[in-house]
Amino acid sequence: MTLLYVSMGFYPEEYLNQSVDYIASVQTPDGAIPWFEGGTLDPWDHIESAMGLTIGGRYDEARRAYYWLRDNQLPNGSWLAAYRDGKVEDGTRAESNFVAYVATGIWHYYLITEDAEFLQNIWPVVEKAIEFVLRLQGNKGEIYWAEDTTKGIQYDSLVTGCSSIYKSLECALNIATTLGFKVPHWALARTMLLNALQNHPECFDKTWESKSRFAMDWFYPVLTGVITGAQAKQHLYSRWDQFVVDQMGCQCVNDEPWVTVAESCELVMALLAAGEYHRAVHLFSWLHQFREPNGAYWTGFVYPKEELWPLEKPTWTAAAILLAADALANKTAAAHLFKQESIVIAAQDTQRSNYPKVIEQP
Repeated sequence: MTLLYVSMGFYPEEYLNQSVDYIASVQTPDGAIPWFEGGTLDPWDHIESAMGLTIGGRYDEARRAYYWLRDNQLPNGSWLAAYRDGKVEDGTRAESNFVAYVATGIWHYYLITEDAEFLQNIWPVVEKAIEFVLRLQGNKGEIYWAEDTTKGIQYDSLVTGCSSIYKSLECALNIATTLGFKVPHWALARTMLLNALQNHPECFDKTWESKSRFAMDWFYPVLTGVITGAQAKQHLYSRWDQFVVDQMGCQCVNDEPWVTVAESCELVMALLAAGEYHRAVHLFSWLHQFREPNGAYWTGFVYPKEELWPLEKPTWTAAAILLAADALANKTAAAHLFKQESIVIAAQDTQRSNYPKVIEQP
């Protein structure tokens, strides 16, 4: 088994740049990044792949990916569920988590590049997206998972989706503050969402079976800052044996023998957020047995059968590898993004009013 120990200050650039190149090779001329050549594009994974490009210094390609979002954004601020070959593949709904994630991707790009002109130009995309998402917020702070294009808002919420939106609202607020825009209703919405996630479990999984069997429902609240500190560490310990298979990775669900690379990478970052550095290093080291020589990674592995499944090498899986490696090695200025909450506040000194401060909260 191939082991790769990425750690503070050690980022194997040549090895990981092959994954960057793989993502770039799949990107189409209009900026779209499908799952694989000729495959589906969904907005969330498209953004994740753009983040991988940014980590690898492929800034032109990353900007093209964000401009694809600009060019395909609907008048209401959303994107539909899936696209293929420049056309809508699944136009049944717009998912709130997918739409909000644009703020995370763009803030990630800005942290690395400090490209203020791009941030200014792309601001209307972020603003419209976040306004769409907040229109789906319920009375207790939860954000409904989707708006159906024929049936309207779908009045149920997902722990994983809402946790991701919580991080996206952090990033959206940071973008607004950096550009000098005041959006206090975004801050209030984020506070309400946190309260729902922490105190109102009845808001989630109301109309379908509980999603607690999914690993993401377990670790996403830690990954996104909903659960922090000592509680975060205990939270991850509490179900570790249900989801983590030694020398392989994290299962997608706790009742199926299938480890997946992307979820394992996200768990790596959740471990870092909880202060579990050594566990994170070891978990990440196992994942490279699923790597191809060109830097692509298979989606996952069914371990009793010893079979790769599905036989797909998604761009977003390669991007998850890059995000986890960056978080472990502290390679870029965005390495902290999923390890801690970082809130930008406008400087009070009028002579420095154009230079926001970053307050990092462990």
